[in-house]
Amino acid sequence: MSPSLLPRIAAGDMAAVSEFLRRHTNLVMGQARRFCRNAQDAEDAVQDIFLEIWRSAARFDPNMGSETTFVATIARRRLVDRIRRLTSKPAPDLLEDATTIAAKPERDDVDLRDEAARAKAAMEKLRPEQRQVLELALGHGRSHQEIAASCGIPLGTVKSHARRGLIRLRKMLGVDSESPEGKR
Repeated sequence: MSPSLLPRIAAGDMAAVSEFLRRHTNLVMGQARRFCRNAQDAEDAVQDIFLEIWRSAARFDPNMGSETTFVATIARRRLVDRIRRLTSKPAPDLLEDATTIAAKPERDDVDLRDEAARAKAAMEKLRPEQRQVLELALGHGRSHQEIAASCGIPLGTVKSHARRGLIRLRKMLGVDSESPEGKR
């Protein structure tokens, strides 16, 4: 078994870097080829991996594992991170084109004011306990538990008032409760 080169690399020995690359490039390149889509991506990944190894060289502890295990572990982690980073980016063709003219909103301010007035009128027709629960939940962003604590009523009762109130509002506003966006 050859002596570890990582302590020498951590100390800045450039001769150790050349020997290290000779020893471990095939291992790292092999892993990169399995993870990456093409040769260019694999080469970029190998460079990133070796940079990370140079930065981490001082952390190498031969009592914890071999130099090869250290290299393989860093390579695998960097490759997995690379894949996560690449797959979390939106596809370029899904991004909006800056030259595209923004679509006019389907509803104008008058429609929104009319709907708000209808919703307010419907809220006023609810039973007082249903209205109170929905105003605290929808208007003030309180959770069911917070409403139960502040009103001094059981949590189950708060949930029942909220559910029944919402069902009644939907009927009064003519919203179809079967569709997720609420058909009219």
